[in-house]
Amino acid sequence: MFSILRTVAMSIVLALAITLAGVATPALSAAIAVTDAAGRSVSVEAPAARVVILFNYEEFAAIVGPGAFDRVVGFDRIVWHDWRRSIWDKYVAAVPRVAEIPDIGDSYKGTFSVEKVIALHPQIVIAPKWAFDALGTQVAQLESAGIPTLVINYNAMTVPTHVASTLAIGSVMGTRARAEELAALYRSKVEDVQDRVRKANRAPPKVYVELGEKGPSEYDSSFAADQWGPLIGTAGGDNIAKGKIESEAPLSPEYVLATNPDFIFIAGSNWADAPNAVEMGFGIPPNLTDERLKAYEARPGWSGLKAVEHGDLYAIHHGIARTLFDYVGMQFIAKAMYPAEFADVDPEASLRDYFDRRTNPLRGRPCLLRARQNRDC
Repeated sequence: MFSILRTVAMSIVLALAITLAGVATPALSAAIAVTDAAGRSVSVEAPAARVVILFNYEEFAAIVGPGAFDRVVGFDRIVWHDWRRSIWDKYVAAVPRVAEIPDIGDSYKGTFSVEKVIALHPQIVIAPKWAFDALGTQVAQLESAGIPTLVINYNAMTVPTHVASTLAIGSVMGTRARAEELAALYRSKVEDVQDRVRKANRAPPKVYVELGEKGPSEYDSSFAADQWGPLIGTAGGDNIAKGKIESEAPLSPEYVLATNPDFIFIAGSNWADAPNAVEMGFGIPPNLTDERLKAYEARPGWSGLKAVEHGDLYAIHHGIARTLFDYVGMQFIAKAMYPAEFADVDPEASLRDYFDRRTNPLRGRPCLLRARQNRDC
C-alpha cells in the first residue's frame, strides 16, 4: 500500500489538431449499414459530412482526426460546458468553432429539441446509450425525418462495447483504419491490466468510489453497473457498491463504514455550480484539490477507515471513465492496489503516449500525480 496521500488529476487532454480554416469536404458518400453498440443495424450515407453528437467528444475527435468538429453541426453543450468547464475552455481556445456549434439541448435534462436537430440537416445523430434511452419517442421522430441515430456505449466500460462504439464511429465518418488502431490499442492495454492482476493471485481489496461533486457534507453517487464500477473490477478491486445499487446512487454512510474499504477514490472534476466539489482539471491549483480531498477525512467515522489510516484515499478525474483512454485509470488504480505487479507501469506516460501518438494533442501535458509533484495544470 502507499503510505502517502496522492491526489491524481487525470485531466482530459483534448484529442485534436484542427485547423481554424476548416478541411475539405469528405469524399463522395454512399449508403452503408453500420452495426452500432446496441447491436442495431443503422443505414447512413458515409462518410458523413454533417453530424449531431451528444457526448464522448474526445472519443469522436480521436477517431475522426483533424477537422473532426468541422463536420459537427449540432451538439449537447451542457454535458461539455457545464460538466467539464476547464476542458471546454481549452477546446474553445484552440478551436473557436467549438463555441459556435449550435446547441440542440440536453436529453439528460429533457431539453433536447427534435426541431432544432431537423433544422440542422444532419445525416446522423451519434448518441451514447444513456442519451438514446432518454430520448424515447424522439428517436422515432428523427427517423421519420430521415435522420438515423447511432448508439455508442463507452459507459458500459467493457472491451466489446468500447470496440463496437469506436468502429461504428469510424465507419460512419470514413476513418475506419484510425478507429481500428484505437480499438486495438484499447484492447491490448486492458488485457495487460487483467493479466497483471491475475498474476497477483490474491484476494481483491475492497474499493469504494464516490462522485466528488457535492463535497464531503453529503454522500454522493457511487457506481456499480457502469462507469467506475466495471473499471474497478477490471483493475482488480472488489467494488463495495456491487450488488447494493443498480447503476449509480449514493451508498449509506453506515454501509461504507461497516465495509471498511481498503481503498477510496473520489471522482472529481470542474463542474459548474458545484462550490464544494473536489476540483480537478486544467488550471486547478493542486493545493485546492488536496484541500477538498482532505476534507473527506473529517467525515464521521472516516478517520478509522483502513483506506484513510494507510493513506489510500485518492482523487481521480471523473472524466477518465467511459473514454478510449480509461485504461490509464485502470493502470493507476491497479498500481495503487498491486504495486509490485505494476511497478514498471507509468500511467502518466501511458496518457502522454495516447495523446502524442494517437490524437495530436494541444500543447502542454495532462496533470497527473499533482499532490506528489506539486505541479499546476
